[in-house]
Amino acid sequence: QVQLTESGGGSVQPGGSLRLSCAVSGRTVSTTAMGWFRQSPGKEREFVAAARSNGATYYGDSVKARFSVSRDNALNTVHLQMNSLRPEDTAVYFCAAAPGSPISSALRWIRTYDSWGPGTQVIVSS
Repeated sequence: QVQLTESGGGSVQPGGSLRLSCAVSGRTVSTTAMGWFRQSPGKEREFVAAARSNGATYYGDSVKARFSVSRDNALNTVHLQMNSLRPEDTAVYFCAAAPGSPISSALRWIRTYDSWGPGTQVIVSS
């Protein structure tokens, strides 16, 4: 059984940084396509970032050049480093794992992923 657990959320002022972590059990992150999504109240879940098993990374347009995704294979964990945070980044952030080897364009789709964490809240406010 695959389990994902996010951590690292919290409150930060605009311009600040946070690092989210996603601990994975039941699947090896080094060989798994991993994604990060976020959801704000009243909005649809939105693609944030993804990393394929070959090391390629992908980002949503609103977070490019501010967020970066990385893996810690020794800890079987995926991280999302978030810099220059804005109030509009406020959301619950979810990590997800995809089966197989999805094509890059599919990494933006919610339906590509079959395992999800419960989410961690990020609040950006002054």
